[in-house]
Parts: sequence; C-alpha cells; structure tokens
Amino acid sequence: MTIQQLIEAKLTAALSPTVLEVINESHMHRVEPGSESHFKVVIVSEQFAGQRLLARHRQVNAVLAGAVHALALHTYTESEWQDKGHAPRTPSCVGKPSLS
Repeated sequence: MTIQQLIEAKLTAALSPTVLEVINESHMHRVEPGSESHFKVVIVSEQFAGQRLLARHRQVNAVLAGAVHALALHTYTESEWQDKGHAPRTPSCVGKPSLS
C-alpha cells in the first residue's frame, strides 16, 4: 500500500468524508523522483462541524499519526465546501511551478 493509499484509507475510516482529495505534491519539492513525502489533503466531513480550524487539523493529524513528512490540510464542513467549492492553490516551492 502506498502512503497516499494509507492516508486515504485512514481518513475515510475515521472521518467518513463526503469529499476527499489526497494529492501527492512531492514532485514540487527537492526529493527523489517517486517520493511520497509531501501531500495536500482536501477533506469535507460533518465531523468538523463546530470545530475551529486548529481542532480539525489536530484531528486529522491524530488519525494519520505521523504517516507523512509534510501535510497541507484544507478541512471543511459540507456547508463550507458548498460556499467555497475548491481548496486554495498550492504555492510554488523551491522555484518549481505550482501544479495543483
């Protein structure tokens, strides 16, 4: 199982998301080709209702328990996602163009 698949499985089991995007952004950093070290996670779950952003991030980090080196989290409730409709674009890192 890849790290990406592990992240997807753990978050699906723990948070029952209605939207889950796990994007490997390792290629945007100075790592070996094929690395799985940097991920962007967009997750929509009603379990986030009533929680502040920090609590949501702590919940996701607890579920993943150090499974990944770097994690960009974008956490939403269903109504927040309806209003927003997309996650912010990832900024470029180490002079490489942003692709997601």
